[in-house]
Amino acid sequence: MKQSERTGIFYAAFAYLLWGLLPIYWKLLEHVPAKEILASRVFWSFWFMIIVLCIARRQAEFRETLTEVIRHPKKGWALVIAGFLVTGNWFIYIWAVNSEKMVEASLGYYINPLVNVVLGIFVLKEVVNRTQIFSFLLAGIGVMILTVSYGKFPWVAFSLAFTFALYGLAKKLVKVDSAIGLTLETMVVTPMAFIYMIHLFLQGELSFLAHTWTTDVLLIGAGAATAIPLLYFGKGAQLIPFYMLGFLQYIAPTLTLLLGVFVYKETFSSTHLLAFTFIWVALILFSVSKTKRYEAFGNKWKNKRSLST
Repeated sequence: MKQSERTGIFYAAFAYLLWGLLPIYWKLLEHVPAKEILASRVFWSFWFMIIVLCIARRQAEFRETLTEVIRHPKKGWALVIAGFLVTGNWFIYIWAVNSEKMVEASLGYYINPLVNVVLGIFVLKEVVNRTQIFSFLLAGIGVMILTVSYGKFPWVAFSLAFTFALYGLAKKLVKVDSAIGLTLETMVVTPMAFIYMIHLFLQGELSFLAHTWTTDVLLIGAGAATAIPLLYFGKGAQLIPFYMLGFLQYIAPTLTLLLGVFVYKETFSSTHLLAFTFIWVALILFSVSKTKRYEAFGNKWKNKRSLST
């Protein structure tokens, strides 16, 4: 393995580690309404990214990208949609964590790769193999077990999975550097976040500067907590193969699940275990099917069959 790949694995794994531990951060803000946490996250993320770009002396690159986006309406709209999708995803996740739905939130990020493939099939006209189809069926069984167990559809999990998958699709259409992309996405929704914070202030309901100094620091720090993992992820993704990212991405939901069950004592029954087992097996099959070695084996098998017929 090359040194660059080792570095890439470290960056990507560290990003997923931070994402997996992020619920601890939101739990520290449990006394603040989810909408205000979201507004603070958007607002401070934008200013944190502006500082990062200035330190890295990438202001000119940011202006060039912004000009290009304005000149091409399709890219502009894709970026606006991406901004709203990621904001919606953040809100659902914050609300889920602070409403004792961490286990269901982890499920959302487990099934997200499968939702990505569904979008790939129907939107990008991508082709899937039999193993991937079988993995969908297994995951579907797991979701059905959970639905019957809950007595209702696991909407939190699916909302997280679909908003993040659609966000990824929008990002694929825009093809902008991750740091500049996050700056532009948060720039789109920052005015609304600021107006909402002003509204709360005028109503006397703003938590910022009204509680302890630790609350203020945590709300401001939400920007860094959002941006830092993404910056590490962006570096890691450039240095390692895509299939390796596929394996590493399960670090985050696994940590979230473990936090929910063992730290915050959320319910995880034998029914949950059965359902998650179906989903885990599906994800293992799906991840293996995306490796180059598996694809080479599949092509060799197809060639043998064609020769025999």
